[in-house]
Amino acid sequence: MKPVGPIPPGFETIGGELAISGRRASELAAEAGRTPLFVYSRAMLDARVAQLRAALPSRVGLNFAVKANPHPAVIAHMAPLVDGFDIASAGELKLCEAAGIDPRRISFAGPGKRDAELEAAIAAGVTLNCESEGEGDRALAIGQRLGIAPRIAVRVNPSFVITGSGMKMGGGAKQFGVDAERVPALAKHLIAQGAEWRGLHIFTGSQTLSAEAIIEAQANVLGLAAELTEAIGAPCPKLNMGGGLGIPYFPGDTPVDLPKVGAALAERVAHLPSTLAETELCMELGRFLVGEAGVYLTRVIDRKQSHGVIFLVTDGGLHHQLAASGNFGTVVRRNYPSAIATRYGAEATEEVNIVGCLCTPLDRLADNAMMPRAEVGDLVAVFCAGAYGATASPSAFLGHGPAAELLV
Repeated sequence: MKPVGPIPPGFETIGGELAISGRRASELAAEAGRTPLFVYSRAMLDARVAQLRAALPSRVGLNFAVKANPHPAVIAHMAPLVDGFDIASAGELKLCEAAGIDPRRISFAGPGKRDAELEAAIAAGVTLNCESEGEGDRALAIGQRLGIAPRIAVRVNPSFVITGSGMKMGGGAKQFGVDAERVPALAKHLIAQGAEWRGLHIFTGSQTLSAEAIIEAQANVLGLAAELTEAIGAPCPKLNMGGGLGIPYFPGDTPVDLPKVGAALAERVAHLPSTLAETELCMELGRFLVGEAGVYLTRVIDRKQSHGVIFLVTDGGLHHQLAASGNFGTVVRRNYPSAIATRYGAEATEEVNIVGCLCTPLDRLADNAMMPRAEVGDLVAVFCAGAYGATASPSAFLGHGPAAELLV
């Protein structure tokens, strides 16, 4: 038997079923008209933002990393809750514009921005997080042609990383950002050529559950930002400190001690060096804001046995939930939090494998998991599905198409 990961708090049982924002799983599937289905909870999004606001110093703003969940309804819901939005493509810019978000609240990062994307961002007034000297020169040339001073920050590739990070975004040779020692020269060049200087973006890694590691990384980020600002010789209007806060996915994972992180950051902010005295500070968060607010619902379409092993075959799978299948960067496959949604809270009586409908043995949602007995027609819930699910999975694989999505 393999245990499943911890189900996030905030869900309830109504009539023996999983309920999301007070509505039963079967009701939500009926409203969508089909399964598989991603359901995102407004109440849990609100609660997570409130939790962060209560823990972090008031001077530190919150930016939502749109790549974590670009569903239009989620973006629109987050608009009044956060201070800014971080995008990674012109497509995400269009989604933000469609939601009525002021482009001056948006920053654009990514190592391969095309000229057309740079032009759209500059014309709109978006801040470019510049990833190289070449990108900076292209942005300056486009701005000159448009008659607009581009708003530019520099994304820094620091020499340090966040320890325990699930995905390292800095340290050593990286496609992300400008090596720290080259940042002052680039910033001075951008300012001299007429760019509107917007500061620094220092993002070291993501999916960290250790408060100590996050505290250390934030101290390093603030220290480096102060050194770079002094070397540049111009004020730093804004510092994007990145995020790094993870969520529990697997057995044994424990949540980040957010009050501890917030208290340490408050102490740092209260004693900032003079070079950062007027700097706007923000954390860029994606997964931590939306990950636990999402549930993937998929229906059992067959129950079968093979060599004494029970398989629940669903109409979903890795084409919607690549990470839960274990094929999104994990070395050893472990079970995500999951349950039989239509028998939620019932006693677990059998060991089953929950698999998807694709013609590949990689299509697994739970291995050797203890569950209540499920029959054809029951709904399976995979939790922690609010980030890097619908758009980070190969939905075109084998032609089954995308899942439905609901914000409730």
